[in-house]
Amino acid sequence: MAHRLAARSTAELVPAVVELLSLDRRRAETEVFKAWKTLVEPTLAAHARPTGLRRGTLFVSVDSSVWLAEIVRYRQREILERLHSAFGTALIKTIAFRVG
Repeated sequence: MAHRLAARSTAELVPAVVELLSLDRRRAETEVFKAWKTLVEPTLAAHARPTGLRRGTLFVSVDSSVWLAEIVRYRQREILERLHSAFGTALIKTIAFRVG
């Protein structure tokens, strides 16, 4: 049995390793982080930055409660629409903003 496992091709093993290491998720997260500054206004990007992407939720840290209120009240929908335009609706379903 060990011999059969050792004989598996690289093509069979790579997808399992990629999934195990969450490389697809990490790559997607990195792309969102890189695109953030071009997708949102510079003023907003100066006060809010993405910190994680898990199960369709993008987590964004905001530097003050004033900016948090501004974003949640007036800009959240626009930001989500821009992210959907850039990455599709499957990757980011919602955004969670928090001060931090």
